[in-house]
Amino acid sequence: MDELRRSALYSRHVELGAKLADFGGWLMPIEYPGEGGVLREHAAVRECVGLFDVSHLGKAAVTGSGARAFVDSCLANDLGKIEPGRAQYTLCCDESGGVVDDLIAYLVGDDEVFLVPNAANTAEVVRRLDAAAPEGVTVTNWHLDFGVLAVQGPRSAEALDRVGLPYELPYMAYVDAPFGERSVRICRTGYTGEHGYELIPVLEDVAPLWDALLGEVRELGGLPAGLGARDTLRTEMGYPLHGQDLSPTISPLQARAGWAVGWNKLAFWGREALLAEKAAGPARKLWGLVAIDRAVPRPHMAVRSAEGKDIGEVTSGTFSPTLRQGIGLALISTQAGVAAGDEVVMDMRGRPARMRVVAPPFVPSHVR
Repeated sequence: MDELRRSALYSRHVELGAKLADFGGWLMPIEYPGEGGVLREHAAVRECVGLFDVSHLGKAAVTGSGARAFVDSCLANDLGKIEPGRAQYTLCCDESGGVVDDLIAYLVGDDEVFLVPNAANTAEVVRRLDAAAPEGVTVTNWHLDFGVLAVQGPRSAEALDRVGLPYELPYMAYVDAPFGERSVRICRTGYTGEHGYELIPVLEDVAPLWDALLGEVRELGGLPAGLGARDTLRTEMGYPLHGQDLSPTISPLQARAGWAVGWNKLAFWGREALLAEKAAGPARKLWGLVAIDRAVPRPHMAVRSAEGKDIGEVTSGTFSPTLRQGIGLALISTQAGVAAGDEVVMDMRGRPARMRVVAPPFVPSHVR
């Protein structure tokens, strides 16, 4: 088995007593039990501010004459809708319309696009782009050359201001700002549903930036937060997780991510298959589930109609610290005709549990 990669902050996480686990081949913090664990970290982000190390996320660059047009012909969303200095959520699909990865594209200019894919999929996204790149366009895997920190929560702007970094950015806008002797890329985005930022420093600056931010986060009443809280936060927002709610067998239309497809574009990977699926209507759709009975949904649990017919399967599930009840996402057959407010039954390891169908998110969004 390959040895797990470690972020530049590994020693910091050990010092903080983090519980560590494998995330996409990286040894990353799940939670910090000494800080109160997932529930307190989750609450800190919803109510104040939390600081995450998400350096396992991929980093890649597409450069050269026509780089923007090339990326636009491959990835699903329409890069023509944004200007340099903006970022865009997009999808890398295969020819069947399945999702190889979901990622963020930072538009630097016509000749440069910076990409942040998921950790486990970075090599495959880079491979596909590199194989298709025309002469003059270069695809570079920078997975190990940068870190990624996320500052999330209603007081996140204050944390950045206190360390001298710009914070007055529109949603999904980014800027390169000085930090020490180099610069850090700061984007007004995140994966928690709160006002927040993701920062991409070069490897040498990851630890100094973490130290500076963590000091201010604590001063504001916030906490370091692990990937356990990141998962409960994103599930409350109904954000899909690749490998569970999106995958090569789960299309954007099925996962409610059709908004991230440039349907009017003449070319992108999976276009014909997705247009056909859109015309026919997807065979299944992602819905939210809220527990009526005492239950916590978990992936692969069966979902049944009130009459006992199998109609779907849970893809993500957790206990919601905000709602104080079990919530989940489930792919449900469109033939079942479910609608928001309907009651279904989840098979919880042989025990039936009543669930209410809802359209995500489960809690209000404050990203803007």
